[in-house]
Amino acid sequence: MSDTVVVGLDIGGTSTRATALTVTGQRVGTGRAGGGNPTSHGAQRAAVELLTALRAALADLDPARVVAGTIGLAGAGRLLADPAGRAAFDQAWHDAGLRCPYEVHGDALVAYASGTAAPDGTVLIAGTGAITAQVHELRLDRIADGHGWLLGDAGSGFWLGREAVRRLLADLDAGRRLGTLTTAVLTELLGSAEVAAHPRTTVDAIIQAVTRRAPVELARLAPLVVDATTHGDPVATALIGEAAAHLAESVSRIRPADAVTPVVLGGGLLTANTPLAAAVRLEIARQWPDTPLRTAGDGAAAAAWLAARDLPEVTDPGALHARLFPTT
Repeated sequence: MSDTVVVGLDIGGTSTRATALTVTGQRVGTGRAGGGNPTSHGAQRAAVELLTALRAALADLDPARVVAGTIGLAGAGRLLADPAGRAAFDQAWHDAGLRCPYEVHGDALVAYASGTAAPDGTVLIAGTGAITAQVHELRLDRIADGHGWLLGDAGSGFWLGREAVRRLLADLDAGRRLGTLTTAVLTELLGSAEVAAHPRTTVDAIIQAVTRRAPVELARLAPLVVDATTHGDPVATALIGEAAAHLAESVSRIRPADAVTPVVLGGGLLTANTPLAAAVRLEIARQWPDTPLRTAGDGAAAAAWLAARDLPEVTDPGALHARLFPTT
């Protein structure tokens, strides 16, 4: 039974990670490559990164030992609906020497599975964007937000960055003294904390600096909000509170008020030790006091677990999950 191997991949906008596991939970190969999300990079580029990560993970293995695989990525539905994109992934899978089938799931399901083996629960992800999903029988059921920077993603890194700039502009309009956060944002955008004799000149320069970049780059300002909060800046602290409320509200759209199933927190803003993670935990505990809170872990290992759990050799998927994620 230990000769049987499964493969899991966690594909994101900045990296592609692969893990090969035996069905007893032994990691026998890992691989890493560049960003491979087909939505942001195109299917052909994504397939190249997929192949690179797979070859690294299988370098010391006979690919014939692999009997199943799972790929987790944002925008899985778009890939599955795109024949050319799916063909590119199929070719990469074949070029890696794999002849077994594979499944494609959304990254929200993989994040959920990296935090718990429970078949039903909720996952809340806040990174550059934000999305909440209800999981039923380890399949994504209902989804809230994840509407993108223009229409949603409330409480995300993008939201924090945009709101920080808006607070800066409001202070300049009103002639208020800048605080820790707004000074840091001004310096980051213009390279200096100096305000022009006519503040509108600085306002116009900020607007130009922001609009010259891709909108999503506002998410790069989120760490400034986190840092300013740890130094007691009231504007940053208020933003963190608002972000936590938005994220909890997205959960409440799809999670019953009396639910006691797990909530898994994912995304860089919620898996790291950040003020936002602490605020969200408090808000979740307030609204669902009997809910187990979990933190997302290794997405590639979770994808491999999803591939393994339905195999006849795996008689206790929960025990396998506990071996892979002993602290969840």
